[in-house]
Parts: sequence; structure tokens; C-alpha cells
Amino acid sequence: MWPLLSPALVGLSFSGAIGLTFLLLGCALEQYGVYWPLFVLLFYVLSPIPTFIARRLSEDTDSASNACRELAYFFTTGIVVSAFGLPMILARKETIQWGACGLVMAGNSVIFLTILGFFVVFGGGDDFSWEQW
Repeated sequence: MWPLLSPALVGLSFSGAIGLTFLLLGCALEQYGVYWPLFVLLFYVLSPIPTFIARRLSEDTDSASNACRELAYFFTTGIVVSAFGLPMILARKETIQWGACGLVMAGNSVIFLTILGFFVVFGGGDDFSWEQW
């Protein structure tokens, strides 16, 4: 089982590094030079928390719909939409430039796909899952 997980871990860490590189390029390039977009890091930390809580609390996994899990998906969607909305609002108010907004949006896409990949790889109920982290 371990040899199958190592390429997934390497891929997830590589894509996470690429996403953070996009985010930092949107902040640190000389023509942009404003670090306000780093506030999306808060959304990266907050986005998996509702799903972690819902998976821990939901005992009935064979039902078609679970209210706790659906509420967690709703909160997670709100957090993800807010992460995409913050750079747009900052660019609209001319706090950051539109090029920086594009780089932050690219970083958001890569990071949130990485978080989704984490749940796909480690979300199963087998012997090795996210619960052991």
C-alpha cells in the first residue's frame, strides 16, 4: 500500500508548491509589490475544516444524504468562493493590480485542486486515511 501512496504524496506536495508560488508571485513581483493577497492563506487553512468535522461526526456513511455533511459542503463552498472573491475585490478597489489578481486566482485554483486531491486520495475508509494525520 505504501508504494502506491508515495506518488500521490509527491504529486500533492508538488502541486501545493506550485500554487503557493503563484500566490507569492502575485505579491512579491516588483511591479505588484503589495502583500494584501496573502490573506487568502486564511481561506486555504479554513476550507478543509468543515469537511473534517463532518466526516468525524457522521456515523451513518451508507445513507444517500447526510445533513451534517451537506452543511459542511455548503460552508466549504462559501469559503472557496470567498477566496476567489477577495482578490477580485482588491483589484476592483485598485488595492492590487489585475495581473496580481490573475496570479492569485491561478494559485487559488491549484491549491484548491490540491486540497480536493487530498480528500480523494486519503478520503477512503481504508487502513491509511486522513484520520491518521
